[in-house]
Amino acid sequence: MQNIAIIGAGKIGTMIAELLSACGSYAVTVLDRDADHLAKLVTSHPIERHQIDIADETALTEALRGKFAVLNAGPFQLTTRIASAAKVAGAHYLDLTEDVASTRVVRGLAENSATAFVPQCGLAPGFITIVAHDLTLRFDSLADVRMRVGALPQFPSNSLGYNLTWSTDGVINEYCEPCEAIVDGVLRSTTPLDDLEHFALDGITYEAFNTSGGLGSLCDTLAGKVQNLNYRTIRYPGHAAIMRTLLNDLGLRHRRKLLKDILETSIPITMQDVVIVFVTVTGQRGGRLMQESYANHIRSAEIGGVTRSAIQITTASGICTVLDMLAEGKLANRGLVLQEEIALPDFLANRFGRNYQQPHHVA
Repeated sequence: MQNIAIIGAGKIGTMIAELLSACGSYAVTVLDRDADHLAKLVTSHPIERHQIDIADETALTEALRGKFAVLNAGPFQLTTRIASAAKVAGAHYLDLTEDVASTRVVRGLAENSATAFVPQCGLAPGFITIVAHDLTLRFDSLADVRMRVGALPQFPSNSLGYNLTWSTDGVINEYCEPCEAIVDGVLRSTTPLDDLEHFALDGITYEAFNTSGGLGSLCDTLAGKVQNLNYRTIRYPGHAAIMRTLLNDLGLRHRRKLLKDILETSIPITMQDVVIVFVTVTGQRGGRLMQESYANHIRSAEIGGVTRSAIQITTASGICTVLDMLAEGKLANRGLVLQEEIALPDFLANRFGRNYQQPHHVA
């Protein structure tokens, strides 16, 4: 049995702890600075809880010694400290961050590391990266790669068409930070909330727009191989216009704490959500222009006797699958491991990866 440390006792950290403790292969310790969060953490199988100031890198390093791996489900602002502590402690490091700047630091820490560093193991980046790369391998040459992901309420009831299902800080960050894309073969920085488009799946109309971080490392991996590569977040129509008003016209992009307070006091949390994954790749195969798409809907479900949101299930299943593959020797055990190095069939065959299959199956 492998000893695992999970950083963060929030929604995603709790889901990771439930999946790993229930499977019988891991001894789980959850670390958080907030004793109340730790006390409220509910899992169907026993885990250890450790209150610690995550910002205290020395104390964190000591707490991580002897652990097989550290799974970072903490705030993106602490990513680099947690990754640094994991390296010093000699533990493998996995995270969920979409923050571009933090990921650059993590990639630097991976150089000459005796342990594996596997950033961006969640939904987007993460699973969608694995899907998109799998589709690209089916073509002789690539034209366009379009990646779309959204975590949406099943029953929208406000003008934003949105409920809180994930980290508010994370949502605000991806709405405010510059985005990456490859346009006509050239890597470019694009503006969040721009390039609005509309499309329909199963008779429902959605909008999608630029947000930061969803491409992960694909811009580097596919540089010189694709004409157009982009990632956009899916929402119900009208969402982007309201967020532009808040962020741009009212200037709340410069007052993120105020925006967070407004969102968290005005928009209710829901566990009745749906995650949409939609990837389309176009390119040449056998001398013909061809297109292949992947579309999936994952809904909330009961796991461990508790209703878990779709964003909890998909995000936690992503990082747990990567951990399992690392423990089984199916991934490199040192240096940087990219999501696109993970084969989609292997991912979906995993006991946690099966949570992405339809109909919904719980590990």
